[in-house]
Amino acid sequence: METYFYEPRLGHGLPHDPFKAILAPRPVGWISTVDAQGRVNLAPYSFFNGFGGNPPIVGFSSEGRKDSSGNAQTTGEFVCNLVTRSLAEAMNQTAAPLAHGQDEMAFAGLAAAPSRLVRPPRVALSPAAFECKVLQVIVLKDLDGVATGAELVLGQVVGVHIDPAYLKDGIFDTVAAQPIARCGYRGDYAEVTALFEMIRPGG
Repeated sequence: METYFYEPRLGHGLPHDPFKAILAPRPVGWISTVDAQGRVNLAPYSFFNGFGGNPPIVGFSSEGRKDSSGNAQTTGEFVCNLVTRSLAEAMNQTAAPLAHGQDEMAFAGLAAAPSRLVRPPRVALSPAAFECKVLQVIVLKDLDGVATGAELVLGQVVGVHIDPAYLKDGIFDTVAAQPIARCGYRGDYAEVTALFEMIRPGG
């Protein structure tokens, strides 16, 4: 069966770019940082994921220089807060284009909680958070070696916070936490409401 094929460099020919809708679901990295003056910044990133388990490494990509990537580079630290269905509206508020130095956490009415090993605070109501130290910042380039304007910030998780309410027999209860994911186009999100088990061969 013939597929709908396009080369991104020539355009997709559709009403909306399907790339982000196909690349779904994508966990939301809700990144808190502080600048050199200690001012808090909180912003969501859907180009976010884990890149290693031992040691645990996470990364987020900023399309264009944003406060989160700039702060992370300056201070060497960031925190990733888990976004849940109950926090979705507040997360969306933190995407507002506020003035440089304005605290998105306070703007969205979110209480901050102190971290243990890094300076940026956590979102107090988030059921889980990763405290991270920056490993490297990669300027993404295209096939011609031209910088795209995007930067990938990779950080090693040095501390993990988990709300005990979401630990069941020592296992993090993902369904109870109801994390959300970005699913492309303007405002499409999904929430985790069920899991199914499939054991890998030989595992």
